[in-house]
Amino acid sequence: MSRYKDESPAVRVYTVCDESRYLIVRNVPALGCGNDMLQLFSTCGEVEECKPMDAEDCEQFTDVYWIKFCLFSNARKLDEFVFLRNRLQDSYAPHFESLSDTKDKLEGRRREVLARLNRKIIAYHVCYILIIGMLYRIVVKSRLRKILIRSNSAMPQ
Repeated sequence: MSRYKDESPAVRVYTVCDESRYLIVRNVPALGCGNDMLQLFSTCGEVEECKPMDAEDCEQFTDVYWIKFCLFSNARKLDEFVFLRNRLQDSYAPHFESLSDTKDKLEGRRREVLARLNRKIIAYHVCYILIIGMLYRIVVKSRLRKILIRSNSAMPQ
């Protein structure tokens, strides 16, 4: 990832299996500011746990934190945070998930996709009904026009 402000970061694409409510955040200044980190992460959503990872390798004068969000969707909002002038480097940590976490994640994604599909189907049906209504009005108007022309031509002058 670029360290310069004027360079845009690369686009990252994740599958549902890669995403997780567990995050590992690197490049946190080693100043003993765990409570401040918890406040920062809480702006994205409710945090279940937030603790430093002492066993992880990191650059000099930085720490690594392990975060567990209550919801999977909250972990998506953490990209590109800057904390005490350091750009945080976050990565999903699905290897910390239990079997029930993975099951909940996949079931939640299934519900999201079905909801999106239902909205599209409803929008399609609404458009279809509107088009049929417009066509019906056009047909009725043209028939009325023909009837009026016939009745006008049948009238004696």
